[in-house]
Amino acid sequence: MRSKKALLNFIYSLLLQLVTVVSSFIIPIYIIGTFGSNVNGVIVSITQFLSYITLLESGVGGVVRAALYKPLAIKDVFQVSRIVKATEKFFKIIAYLFIGYIFIIAFIFPSIISGEFDGFYLTTLVLIIGISTFIQYYFGITYSVLLQADQRRYIATVFQILTLIANTIITVVLIKMGYGIHIVMLGSAAIFVFRPILLQIYVKRRYKLISNCEEDKTAIKQRWDGMGHHIAFFLHRNTAVVVLTLFTNIREVSVYSIYSMVVIGIQKLVNTLSTGLEAAFGNMIAKGEKTALDRNFRLYEFVSYTVTTTLFTSAGLLILPFIQIYTDGITDADYYRPLFAYVLVAAEAIYCIRLPYHAVVLAAGHFKQTKKGAYTEAIINIVLSIILVNFLGILGVAIATLCAMIFRTVQYAIYLSRNILQRTFFVFINRVIVSIMAVVMTVLFSNLVPIFEINTYIEWVVYAIILTTISLTINLLLSLVFYKEDVRRTIDIFKRFNIKKKNKKM
Repeated sequence: MRSKKALLNFIYSLLLQLVTVVSSFIIPIYIIGTFGSNVNGVIVSITQFLSYITLLESGVGGVVRAALYKPLAIKDVFQVSRIVKATEKFFKIIAYLFIGYIFIIAFIFPSIISGEFDGFYLTTLVLIIGISTFIQYYFGITYSVLLQADQRRYIATVFQILTLIANTIITVVLIKMGYGIHIVMLGSAAIFVFRPILLQIYVKRRYKLISNCEEDKTAIKQRWDGMGHHIAFFLHRNTAVVVLTLFTNIREVSVYSIYSMVVIGIQKLVNTLSTGLEAAFGNMIAKGEKTALDRNFRLYEFVSYTVTTTLFTSAGLLILPFIQIYTDGITDADYYRPLFAYVLVAAEAIYCIRLPYHAVVLAAGHFKQTKKGAYTEAIINIVLSIILVNFLGILGVAIATLCAMIFRTVQYAIYLSRNILQRTFFVFINRVIVSIMAVVMTVLFSNLVPIFEINTYIEWVVYAIILTTISLTINLLLSLVFYKEDVRRTIDIFKRFNIKKKNKKM
């Protein structure tokens, strides 16, 4: 049952990421093409400023999931209800604070972007985007956390997919009908009302939660420890945009957002590998299944490294041709930034490399033990970004992100090796060396591919298939040399899955 849930979570999460990637490509180009790079930059900047309120969430989602694993495993409905009630109360307080924060940003944002737009234009845009952020983030978040802990994330994912598709359609239709950006964003906000309503209906029917129980305040006692992890993730996503807004100009924000859209899209695809696995690892840890944990983690680590190295090596070779096609005809900002592109791809690749370690640390509930590393990562990111942006501009914030990613990934690998898996740190070093070998070999072999002009998406797709095939082949060959056992186990799992599939059909 645990494997089946993990598979369902993976399939639907992969579908969600594909829909998200497509949506994130469609909407910005319509906004840039219709309203200009400056408007796109403003929207990205407002969204990031508003998202800082999520720091108050303090990483409580991960803490609550860790607290729910055991009662869900033993089917203790009463304890699950107590934890859910405590979580709902916590998020209600955050919701009230967020409303106040929206008005504060609406008041001060026009002074940050002085000279670009008038105050009323920016204030009303902040309020509209704030409503959308508020609805998406706070309504239904408790129920999403519960479904994730019970390995039923796929339920929430289905609702999210439907919402994203509807949002993309509404946004494009409103733009094509000639409406202003305010009406477009208001239409987008209206769509997100439906997801939390559907979540609430499903959870109440599925879990039969007890409403008149007393809340379990101890369930979120580690929230301040979890805050470090949440801050680190948050700053990974948001520091660059805010620093660029404050120290450069709004068009640089638009440039950053387009490159970020590409690498984040790939990161989300890689992240589908971990969908449901944190909950599965949490279940193993709760039941004391150490052998199963070690065996399954090693396999997950192998697959994650292979996929990450393959996709991000290809991305490094393909991102500039894609950006040139995507921004063809846009002249109000310089979107061709080679060195920045390579550094950003490298930073996101390193972030993906640490995903397996992050998943197990959260599953084990080791928030307090690893919070110092999270805070240090955040400090490195902020301080270096502010220093380097003044000398290197947009490239400086990418370098700062890369440095922060390297530090935290190494710290995670050391902690996991010593305290949870009890294995040698050399395993991590070995995987990194093999990945670097794969990158170098792919770049060398890619030079053998006949060079042709890439002016259309079809030509780019052909080129992408060739380069990704080269990258995947090299990674698989190296795996056969260095990770024979991991390859064998992966093949065995696919064989067992196909046998089960055939038996069901019979």
